[in-house]
Parts: sequence; structure tokens; C-alpha cells
Amino acid sequence: MRVLIIDDDTELCALLQEFLEREGFGVTSEHDGLRGLELAASGNFDLVVLDLMLPGIDGFTVLKRLRARSRVPVLMLTARGEDEDRIVGLDLGADDYLAKPFNPRELLARVRAILRRAQVRSKGRIEVNGVLIDPGTREVFCDNRPVEMTTLEFDILETLVRSAGTVVSRDALMEAMYNRKATPFDRSIDMHVSHLRRKLETDRTLIKTVRGVGYQFCASAEDARAEESA
Repeated sequence: MRVLIIDDDTELCALLQEFLEREGFGVTSEHDGLRGLELAASGNFDLVVLDLMLPGIDGFTVLKRLRARSRVPVLMLTARGEDEDRIVGLDLGADDYLAKPFNPRELLARVRAILRRAQVRSKGRIEVNGVLIDPGTREVFCDNRPVEMTTLEFDILETLVRSAGTVVSRDALMEAMYNRKATPFDRSIDMHVSHLRRKLETDRTLIKTVRGVGYQFCASAEDARAEESA
């Protein structure tokens, strides 16, 4: 399981990272609110431990923006433990709230409990960069917004999302969808990808064209910022 800690206390982050890694977790620490938000929304983490007092933007703002793009579980961890702050955090979509100072064993217990609940809720679901697909119900959500898709569009999107961060060739997509190789004049896959882009329209690039090869679903902001060859 992969945990992202967003906290400007570097010493605490180092201690938590060491503790959680001993318990079998992969841990990444980030100390800036904006950078933490991008990492949290990337789909590369199973849980986010989020502080309130952060440089750049505060934890409440991070959580609010994150919930517009992702359902990744969030444990708020902060010295501000007043009831009002707890209520605001939970209302914004936090899964739990733990006040500093805290017992590391309690933190571990809460992390494991959140992850157990999340696994039950999202069994079989895939979420990357704000796009969630449910192969069981064939539902798609982009930034928590439901998106209607045809059967073929869903199949293409699922293939791309499962390979997020790597390029899927047009030939591979044609063989998976139509059981035949692509020809220079067959633009059916390109047409369906164009429809997907319109339906998933958001403030960032999700599906990138790699000229002469195929398509890549952007797993992170870094992928999206890379130059496209449309």
C-alpha cells in the first residue's frame, strides 16, 4: 500500500515514513500544499495523510480541490484538533481526523481501518488522475462527475487507464477492440479517442497522442505537462 504524507514538518514526516515503512507501507512525503495536491490526485497513492497548516495552500483547500478530482482516502493529521476543524474536514470529505500529538500506533490503526473500508468500497475499481472506472458496473467518473460512454469507448478507456503512464499502440487497441490490425486508412480508434477526450474534458490533459505510435493515459501532472504530438 502506498501512503502520501503532506506535512511541512520535515522531522515528523521522516519519523512517520520510517515507522510506516517498517509496517510494510510505501511512503512518500511532500511539504508543500500545491505540490502535495498534484501528487494526491495522481492516482498513485492508496491513502493521503494531510496536515492543515501548509505552505502554498492550506490543508482544507487541498482537500476541497482533491475531492473534485479524486476519491483517494484522506486522514487529516493536525495540531488543530478543535471540534469545528474536525467537522469542516469531515464535511469536505476527509475519511478520518487525528489531532497532534498522537500515538503512532493509533495512527497505524486508523490508516489500516481506512484502507480496509476503501478496499470494500472500491473493489475492482480503478482510479487514475481523477478518472475512476468501475468494470463491474461499467460506470465512469471524471473529477467525481459521471460520464456516459458507449461500450467501445469504455473498453478503450479501461485499456488506457490500466496502462496509465505508458503508451498503448494503435495496433494493440485495434486488436483488442476489433480483433484486427490497424491500417493506415482506418481512423476508427482515433475517432473513439476523440470522443473520449470530449467527454472527459477537464482542466488538464488526460489522453495524450504519441505521433506514429498510439495513445497514453496521463498518470500524473508531469505526464500531462509533457509536450503532446497531436
